[in-house]
Amino acid sequence: MNISALLTSAGINIGLCLVFLSLYSVLRKQPSNACVYFGQRLAQLRSKGRDHFSFDRFVPSPRWIVKAWEASEEEILACGGLDAVVFLRLVVFSRRIFSIAAVICIPFVLPLNYFGKEMRHQHIPSESLDVFTIGNVKEGSKWLWAHCLALYVISCSACVLLYFEYKNITKMRLEHIVGSSLNPSYFTILVRAIPSSAEESCSDSVKNFFTRYHASSYLSHQMVYRSGKVQKLMDDASKMIKCTSTEQFGSYLKGCGLCGGAAHSFNVLSGEPESVRSGNEMVYPELREKECAAALVFFKTRYAALVASQVLQSANPMSWVTDLAPEPHDVYWKNLSIPYRQLWVRRIATLLASIGFMILFIVPVTFVQGLLHLEQLQRRFPFLRGVLKSKFMVRLITGYLPSVVLMLFLYAVPPTMMMFSTIEGPISRSGRKKSASFKVLYFLIWNVFFVYVSSAKILERLGLFSSPKDLTAQLATAVPGQATFFMTYVLTSGWASLASEIMQPYALLCNFVYKYILRKKDEPSNGTLSFPYQTEIPRVLFFGFLGFTYSLMAPLILPFLLVYFFLASLVYRNQVNKLHCMYC
Repeated sequence: MNISALLTSAGINIGLCLVFLSLYSVLRKQPSNACVYFGQRLAQLRSKGRDHFSFDRFVPSPRWIVKAWEASEEEILACGGLDAVVFLRLVVFSRRIFSIAAVICIPFVLPLNYFGKEMRHQHIPSESLDVFTIGNVKEGSKWLWAHCLALYVISCSACVLLYFEYKNITKMRLEHIVGSSLNPSYFTILVRAIPSSAEESCSDSVKNFFTRYHASSYLSHQMVYRSGKVQKLMDDASKMIKCTSTEQFGSYLKGCGLCGGAAHSFNVLSGEPESVRSGNEMVYPELREKECAAALVFFKTRYAALVASQVLQSANPMSWVTDLAPEPHDVYWKNLSIPYRQLWVRRIATLLASIGFMILFIVPVTFVQGLLHLEQLQRRFPFLRGVLKSKFMVRLITGYLPSVVLMLFLYAVPPTMMMFSTIEGPISRSGRKKSASFKVLYFLIWNVFFVYVSSAKILERLGLFSSPKDLTAQLATAVPGQATFFMTYVLTSGWASLASEIMQPYALLCNFVYKYILRKKDEPSNGTLSFPYQTEIPRVLFFGFLGFTYSLMAPLILPFLLVYFFLASLVYRNQVNKLHCMYC
């Protein structure tokens, strides 16, 4: 790939970014799209306030960019919570460290790579991108000390910045814990693997156990039941209360954080008096049959709940397992009924399934790698020879098409990993997203980086792994050789993907079908809008991985990464704030 192909890819992605951002600026002003881009309650307020026709609604404006840029850390904390602040601090850290790398590598390291060998250079637009990488430096060059010095400066800068970032985040976390209002989850633990007994119910077992060993701090408990008619009646009653009580609806909105999905009222399940509980058992005789080996246990103090959640309750570690209960809106109720002994089987099964999915994904990665070899394309598909005579088509295929094809395949990864994480059995929605984030990140590092780099050498020489001693040498030549692809990957999966996802095309299409094709007058129920941490955190971390890998090998990638992190800062600030706040 040459500079012209890279500039063609950059021009296409810049145009797409401008189109998507302009469309978003217009679409977010339309009252009919308020339920797509804002929370349900805020959508109703915006729809009432903008029913009149205005020419300004159809003109793109940068007001949302200004609002997102001016949003302070305190406002983000109030709107999105501590998770959102930490995520945005990750983006800011990446922007800072790669700014330092760009200042060091572009003016000093890049010329050393370009003039690393004695050769006759062509005109810059026709120059191959390989001459800008460390692969163009001859072996044993006396200027390699400059690369080592730049590496040490970047590494030390990253360590210093990380120290201050962790210090600030720790301080914010302590302030958040001390200053937060009381939450039922602070006094609650989740008990699983409750031993079954023929003489007494699980509810009586829990009461007797905690009365015996935690008599001074135990308050009450609530069993977890399998979903069925009883659970459906409770859910329907909870929905009716939310619909009829404005005050409780407001508290419900406050209780919904970024990691929440469809919320369930915690108060419905919290410690009921014994008379009420016995009355329920009289009304629903099948209640005991639907008891799960799990319960929510409430304590009088936070300290007692914390101690009970950390102490081993039984000599058998597979019974009376205790954990701190998630927040009410964060509980993933479906997984509470999973027997505790099944969890290790589920984790092994999902691990094997994830590995199998990674292996299957080698096929599309190898296919994308083949798109960069025009000779192989012409040999396998002879009808493309006429098309590939055009210089523009060559630039398009080598500079833009591979990253687009790979990005389309990657769209299936986050939903698949989220499904695997759900099967694992986490008890919280945030835990499910955290597990999915790890899986997606490992997938990207393995398949998009290592497999893609290795497939390039496999296509050239099938004997790549014939000699394990040559593995490091082969990677040393293969990694710089694939820098051109990862530059286009940052453009496509970074710039254009950010600009397209801010529009939320899937939700926009569903809203259009619901209102204009199905002719529904009421607002569609989209549930509680939540930030997709399981897709965005792995992406940011993967781009950081690429930046640290290629900042010295191919410094040309740094300007593209800086633009991505700058755009990500604006887009993510807007996404976090629009879920809970309302802009003018």
